[in-house]
Amino acid sequence: MENLQDEKQRDLTINKSDGTNKYLTTNQGVSINDDNNSLKAGERGPSLLEDFILREKITHFDHERIPERIVHARGSGAHGFFEVTNPIPQFTKAGFLSETGIKTPVFTRFSTVAGSRGSTDLARDVRGFSVKFYTQEGVYDLVGNNVPVFFIQDAMKFPDLVHAVKPEPHNEMPQAASAHDTFWDFISLMPESMHMIMWVMSDRAIPRSYRMMEGFGVHTFRLINDIGEATFVKFHWKPKLGTHAVLWDEAQKISGKNPDFHREDLWEAIEMGNFPEWELGVQLIPVADENKYEFDLLDPTKLVPEELVPVTIVGRMVLNRNPDNFFAETEQIAFHPGHVVPGIDFSNDPLLQGRLFSYTDTQLSRLGSPNFHEIPINRSVAPVHNNQRDGQMRQEINVGRVSYHPNSLGGGCPYQAAVAQGGFSSFEERIDAHKIRQRSDSFSDHFSQAKLFFNSQTDTEKSHIVKALRFELGKVETMAIRVRMLGLLSQVDQQLAAKVAEGLGMSVPPKPEMPMNHGVSPEQEATASQEPKAVEQSVRASDALTMLRNPTNTPTIASRKVAIICNDGVSESSVMNMKSALIKQDAKGLVVAPHLGTIVTDTDGAIAVDFSFLTASSVLFDAVYIADGQGLNELSENEDVQEFLNDAYKHCKVIGADGEAVALVSSAPFAAKITNEDNGLVFSSEPGSAAFTQEFTAAMAQHRFWDREENLFN
Repeated sequence: MENLQDEKQRDLTINKSDGTNKYLTTNQGVSINDDNNSLKAGERGPSLLEDFILREKITHFDHERIPERIVHARGSGAHGFFEVTNPIPQFTKAGFLSETGIKTPVFTRFSTVAGSRGSTDLARDVRGFSVKFYTQEGVYDLVGNNVPVFFIQDAMKFPDLVHAVKPEPHNEMPQAASAHDTFWDFISLMPESMHMIMWVMSDRAIPRSYRMMEGFGVHTFRLINDIGEATFVKFHWKPKLGTHAVLWDEAQKISGKNPDFHREDLWEAIEMGNFPEWELGVQLIPVADENKYEFDLLDPTKLVPEELVPVTIVGRMVLNRNPDNFFAETEQIAFHPGHVVPGIDFSNDPLLQGRLFSYTDTQLSRLGSPNFHEIPINRSVAPVHNNQRDGQMRQEINVGRVSYHPNSLGGGCPYQAAVAQGGFSSFEERIDAHKIRQRSDSFSDHFSQAKLFFNSQTDTEKSHIVKALRFELGKVETMAIRVRMLGLLSQVDQQLAAKVAEGLGMSVPPKPEMPMNHGVSPEQEATASQEPKAVEQSVRASDALTMLRNPTNTPTIASRKVAIICNDGVSESSVMNMKSALIKQDAKGLVVAPHLGTIVTDTDGAIAVDFSFLTASSVLFDAVYIADGQGLNELSENEDVQEFLNDAYKHCKVIGADGEAVALVSSAPFAAKITNEDNGLVFSSEPGSAAFTQEFTAAMAQHRFWDREENLFN
């Protein structure tokens, strides 16, 4: 089992070639003598149809783009491994969870949902979090998001949701944004979406990094043990670096400065050896407790509070290798929630049931062939033996005359595997029901967990949700949609609705519209869906749902980036001492100066400049340090420097300065707002002192200092 990762690596390198020290050839291996000129009838004559080299090259170019994913088109991925730390064989017979120390190779892809492949990483959006486990029993895909719930309860509404959030069809605007009429029109008519809306309007939708966000399987699944006993399960990924986000103003500016911010962050962290790591946790719920709670386990718009069912950590995932080729690996990887192994099974969640069909269908559309499982990044490390043959792009060369089962000419092979020999068998659930298009009454509670999420947030996080809703609904042009949304928000929290209404110059409607009957004919209204019902939650607030009080937020500055602002004449010891202090804690200091190249230090040395103020902005860094030295007066008169510092202060980041540089901060636009309680400002009169760098890095570990913000809920 320990060699599984090596096996997968060998598997992926079968067709790997960089062309080093090789002759140029066609795709058929024919050496090419001239790759610069097409075959013509004379130097100035027409090109000839017989130029097979030109035709092959152009044809491949014409077809080298495949249809992008309908959703999750914008993504980044990495290789790594999953290691069991706390096996659970009493709950599942899945081999990769059965013994301590078992390592399974994985490929993980993170993504935004709504935008196209060319959109920004920093859109306000759900993030996909999908992991492909290459187990010895076959491929297992845990296809999830960074939010534990979803917008809708039934897969029937998924096309409508996606059509609503995508650019509006008459003008193809806006890209990668939900702040427009069609999205909020749909949401205002779907009260079941209100829990998800709270998550998407929170800072969870604008993470600082893929490495600093949680992941969830979303649905309730089943684990099956060796004797056929089932246990319901919810999957959680807990990040080692904690959960952190950026501000909305910051996200918009990052989109302009570096739309590849998350993609670059993941790539660089792995290249530097700061390998991203998560713990895999499970919430285990006995089948006997299926109807125990005030929510339905099969409802994908609901979560199971950790206060009711704690998360048990079973292992850890480490991503330690970047892809060799983005298209071949990250773009062509094909996930599917139906890729399961013995010991993991489905529940009757109606959204999950629809996904089990949809993912196969979309991979056929994207990758053009039922043989997408033979693409190296999708290939199982477990042996594959079946009677499937042919199809576009078939790579397996099957021998023998038999391609059917049962057979005698092939000796009956390949055999069916008994359950005891690892054959997959579905959970034997008794079903005795009528065929019907209807939801259980237990699915009709749409507001209680939205209240739970909102009540769990700190005042700072609540204020961010208010601002997000003001921004989003402020972009909506149709007044009736705004009114409906204010009515729905009032069912979550009256103060929330009032604050949003204030920003829109509106008032909260006295009686919210419950739009359950939109889209039905007058004749159907009498039998339309039931109105939402109110359900009291046994858990009123949960620290697991807030980012600022989340138990996974371990104080660390590992992989954080600090802008070191310098000019010619800078104190070399100050810069070097800060860089050294950051390196010791796996962080990185990057020099930002008025020009690129090098700057001259106070000892006539030279320090390489990483960014100029033209190519960088404070939004690309986690903290700012202004080094002591000469040339500070010039910096104080530089508008780019002033904007750099002002944004860092406004975004609640740590700002440090020592020696003469302290005066530069005093001249900044925000200086008048500084109070004695502003702990995010670290100053020292002694340039480069150990006490100063220690205080600065300790402050960085707190991530942000939110007391700078005006609290809307005071």
